[in-house]
Amino acid sequence: MSAGLTKHSVMIAGHRTSVSLEDPFWAALREIAEARGQSVQALIGAIDAGRDGQNLSSAIRVFVLEAVRAMPET
Repeated sequence: MSAGLTKHSVMIAGHRTSVSLEDPFWAALREIAEARGQSVQALIGAIDAGRDGQNLSSAIRVFVLEAVRAMPET
C-alpha cells in the first residue's frame, strides 16, 4: 500500500474542511469506522469533538494508533 498523502473533504459540525492523511491511515480509519458501524465522516466528527485544539490530521493519526494498539493480538 502506498504511503502517499491524500486529501479528503469532510463535513464536521456543519462546516466543510479538508483532511490530509497518508493512505494507510485512511484505510485504517475506514476499517475502524466499519467495525463500529459508523461512517468515516461520523468517526472524524467524534475525533474532532475530543481533540482539544490539536491539529485534526494529527488527532486522527493518534486515534488510529491508539485503536490499533488496543486491538487484541492474534
